[in-house]
Amino acid sequence: MTHAIQAEGLVKRFGETQALAGVSLTAQAGTVLGVLGPNGAGKTTMTRILATLIQPTEGRAEVGGFDVVKEAHQVRQLIGLTGQYAGVDEMLTGTENLVLIGRLLGLPRRAAKARAAELLERFQLTEAAERAAKTYSGGMRRRLDLAASLVGQPQFLFLDEPTTGLDPRSRNGLWDIVRGLTDDGVTVLLTTQYLEEADRLADDIIVIDRGQVIAHGTSDQLKAQVGGQILEVSPVDQADSGTVARVVQDLAEAVPEVRDGLVAAPITDPAIMTAVVRALDDAGVAVGELSLRKSSLDEVFFALTGHHTDDIDAEADQLAKATDKEGASA
Repeated sequence: MTHAIQAEGLVKRFGETQALAGVSLTAQAGTVLGVLGPNGAGKTTMTRILATLIQPTEGRAEVGGFDVVKEAHQVRQLIGLTGQYAGVDEMLTGTENLVLIGRLLGLPRRAAKARAAELLERFQLTEAAERAAKTYSGGMRRRLDLAASLVGQPQFLFLDEPTTGLDPRSRNGLWDIVRGLTDDGVTVLLTTQYLEEADRLADDIIVIDRGQVIAHGTSDQLKAQVGGQILEVSPVDQADSGTVARVVQDLAEAVPEVRDGLVAAPITDPAIMTAVVRALDDAGVAVGELSLRKSSLDEVFFALTGHHTDDIDAEADQLAKATDKEGASA
């Protein structure tokens, strides 16, 4: 089977810093491949390689059957890219931004204006079309940025954490747009830190940490690896958290995490919740709070890697600087 996007053994080093350590992935045409990972995991580096902005140190990748290194020009004709931050010209109006990109892509002026009007309507920006982008809200700028990446009607769209910093309403709006694109046959590679985002959009997910793929599957499959739900118990007296942890570990058969008196552990059987309450009552432990919720991205990562998504932010900053430097010189 020919994959729309495929990569084999991608390695990328920036001096002594290794951003990717052998990433492999595949994506089918007309689907969303979600790439989950904390800051510094290598998601942006991988995306920039696939978008031909930087070259891998080792390994190879193809987009639409074209090699991203040897046939970079052909790849660029097929793709659209939206980065973590809106890249529109704030001094230009919405229409001017899109017409400019259309002209740069070789569209005649009339065709560029028609395409701009079409996209502005699709992204619900028609009323703001003649306003300078600097007057747009954050959500409006992200929509304009996404519209800009679609001017050339790409077959592939790379979205690098497109909803970072957006409010829930704007995020939901972008999710609807992305799903509409796949309905039109566009293949989307979406990097994100939000499990909820992958839940809503991704047909398949890979999890990257420290430059390596550590898990692969659907959202439900990933959650199943750490337990379908998370049980959280907080005793009235924080000194009892040790007892709570032992009870939860015995019944859930999983090592719980204890933070500030809150004990949390993945469970597969909701009936364990009742058993925990009874055991704690027998032990004379008063429960202050008790809840059962779905796994979060942080639990997925903690179970798979032993650290939380915010544990490597300093490393992420160093990697981002190295990636930006090479991308600028490409």
